[in-house]
Amino acid sequence: MTTVSTQALLFDMDGVLINSIPAVERVWSRWATGRGLNVHEVLRHAHGRPSIATLRDLLPDADHEAENRIIEQAEIDDVDGIVPLPGVKELLAALPPDRWAIVTSCTRPLAEVRIRAAGLPTPGLFITANEITQGKPNAEPYLKGAAGLGFAPEQCIVVEDALAGIASGKNAGARVIAFTTTASIDDLIAAKPDWILKDCSAIRLDSSKPDLQLALEEVAVSAS
Repeated sequence: MTTVSTQALLFDMDGVLINSIPAVERVWSRWATGRGLNVHEVLRHAHGRPSIATLRDLLPDADHEAENRIIEQAEIDDVDGIVPLPGVKELLAALPPDRWAIVTSCTRPLAEVRIRAAGLPTPGLFITANEITQGKPNAEPYLKGAAGLGFAPEQCIVVEDALAGIASGKNAGARVIAFTTTASIDDLIAAKPDWILKDCSAIRLDSSKPDLQLALEEVAVSAS
């Protein structure tokens, strides 16, 4: 176990706290098929980023706001199979409420629906796509998350699974834990997070006063 100290944890949501990948893939696959786009390419663009940013990349000449409303409503309507990932309920229950936040690329309505579907507590601070102007990998989401809890980003640890999110945390100046729930180990290594873990079950809170003292069970990575 690796022991680390921090003031606060800033969690991404999808792929970190909840498993929404089946729902996300169902919605985006249907959308891609309906527009004659390559499903694999669409899914590669969509994960970990605000949906409107993905739409701007994929359909530069479309009505992005209209397309985004279609995607958002489809995702709100599809909560089948959305569950908390291993260790999440235990870790969130152990953390002081003012020492953690969720920073997600989802819109607020969608994020709230998914948190309720997974049976997780609503955080005191919830940074969503509605609160930012520049999404991940830009630093803005995690800068706002840290500031909202009253800490400098250097005092926080970001917990992510998506490459865009890892970059966002690093760009903000935070240390980053990356989970293996979405990206390949090779891609995670290339993204250069500070630690690579399996999921929240690999994080143990040993103390919360005055700092959060965490024990991390890192994934064994072969040197190449």
